[in-house]
Amino acid sequence: MGTFQIDFGDQEKARVVGIDLGTTNSLVAYLDPAGHPEIIPDAGGRKIVPSVVAVAPSGEVLVGHAARDMLITHPERAVYSVKRLMGRGVVDIEEELKLFPFRIAAGSESVIRLQLGERVMTPPQASAEILRQLKRNAEAFLGEEVRQAVITVPAYFNDAQRQSTKDAGRIAGLEVLRLVNEPTAASLAYGLDKRKQGIVVVYDLGGGTFDISILRIKEGIFEVLATNGDTHLGGDDIDNLLLRVAIEDIESEWNEDISENGEAVQLLRRAVIRAKEELSYVPQTTIQLEYRGKRYDRELRRDLFERLITAIVDRTLPPCRQCIRDAGLSVGEIDEVVLVGGSTRIPLVRGAVEALFRAKPHAELNPEEVVALGAAVQAGILSGHVGDTLLLDVTPLSLGIEIMGGVVSKIIPRNSTIPASATETFTTAVDGQRHVLIHVVQGERELVRDCRSLARFDLQDIDPLPAGMARIEVRFLIDANGILNVTARDLRTGREQSVDIKPSYGLTDEQVEAMIRESFEKAEEDFRERQVREARVEADAILAAVEKAKQNDAYFELPDEERQAIDRAVNELLLVYHSDNHILIREHLERVNQATLHLAENMMNAAVRGVLKGTKI
Repeated sequence: MGTFQIDFGDQEKARVVGIDLGTTNSLVAYLDPAGHPEIIPDAGGRKIVPSVVAVAPSGEVLVGHAARDMLITHPERAVYSVKRLMGRGVVDIEEELKLFPFRIAAGSESVIRLQLGERVMTPPQASAEILRQLKRNAEAFLGEEVRQAVITVPAYFNDAQRQSTKDAGRIAGLEVLRLVNEPTAASLAYGLDKRKQGIVVVYDLGGGTFDISILRIKEGIFEVLATNGDTHLGGDDIDNLLLRVAIEDIESEWNEDISENGEAVQLLRRAVIRAKEELSYVPQTTIQLEYRGKRYDRELRRDLFERLITAIVDRTLPPCRQCIRDAGLSVGEIDEVVLVGGSTRIPLVRGAVEALFRAKPHAELNPEEVVALGAAVQAGILSGHVGDTLLLDVTPLSLGIEIMGGVVSKIIPRNSTIPASATETFTTAVDGQRHVLIHVVQGERELVRDCRSLARFDLQDIDPLPAGMARIEVRFLIDANGILNVTARDLRTGREQSVDIKPSYGLTDEQVEAMIRESFEKAEEDFRERQVREARVEADAILAAVEKAKQNDAYFELPDEERQAIDRAVNELLLVYHSDNHILIREHLERVNQATLHLAENMMNAAVRGVLKGTKI
């Protein structure tokens, strides 16, 4: 890993730390005066803070190692793997909750509330406790107040999950300058951003999750091409497997089943984890447990260990192959492979990765620390302490395209870090449509007329399919200089058209501020008009579909009263079409839907009969 040039000419520059807020463990890092990213230890010299929060019977909030100890004695007072719950509702995690002993407090319908003893916490509040501990560790080590941080998140995190992470930072007293994707951070730690171009795979096997990401690097820009993984696969599965084997072994040796004894199980879990970690460096080790005057010793060789865990390691390979396919690549096109997560220390895992990708993976850095180290590099860039390195900026205004009804579909939101890329898929509105006009706009308002027009171009010669069948992929890519490239591509034919734009050209800071302020002032009015326009677009589609259906034999097979009911519902919709009341329009849309249910059913049956009639057996 290269050294980053540090500029300490301005001593007033604020210190920014990099934080890996992990599912199992969390770390905080900084750039030292020599330009090396370093993990910050706690007062006891430990670099890792377990991502566990507990509330002691006294009411004191415990974080990290002390909280993990309480998992043994008072599991109902502790929460772990809280990252899985961030930005999600109870409905989203019903299946996951079956795997965790968390108690959900009353009033958790929209926001998850965790019952920890007498105290109730939301996931952002629990994550904030972990961040607060990392902040304390950093301040004690650096001897100064830490107010700003870069925090890493999985590449697949959605807006709600990212916002919850920012909320956790705010609660902890940190200004979150950037959220950086974990695979991007790992690549930064290895200095791969210095590559002119290349394809990088980040294989991340952590404690509870497995993630595979494929990134394209071009002129320092990281673009996530594809992600995949398994949210219930990780080092914990290896621990649980060894634990089950050891419990069965103890039962035969002691004639006692300890599986229901929480304290004994947790002590044994620590013993098997220690043995697992040692087998990454030595050919054999011993699982040892002393409990209530009894002693258990079992020698474990690496070859037996590898036979036991082969099935678990093999489960990581299909998501990798699928990710390669999703990225539209072959294995031969991959330039670098980066390992992340403590479980990638296992020689069998490294061998499987090397065999699959036909490249020796980067393993020079501690895989548990690499994401935090990359976050520290990004923190150094943002704080201005890193010279001779690209300073990533943000988009001042949202960028999007015009869709039906003169409404804006925002593709890259305001304040997105650049370089940035985003892709959305759209479709056609008219049967047999041969070209699509792409109108690129900039601004915060809901309607195209209130935003700034940046460019228009035509995607021509698309397949003339029925309305709604075509798939048009629109890709926005902003490079480090703020140049926006917009590409529209017909996924069926592969035809594409693109244009380069300088989005901020001609706008002063004052004009940008005015546009943002106006978007807040007109937000309610804009949203109301957007709802009306979207209702009218839906009405257009329904009316066109009904008109087309009237040419079908199934329409004439309906009783007179049903045809009259359809005509009446359509006429009533037309009467309210120009209303400014979107609720009224949607009420009449529903009436047309109800009136045409039997017609739609008859048309479907006729279509099925036609298919069956033409089928030869």
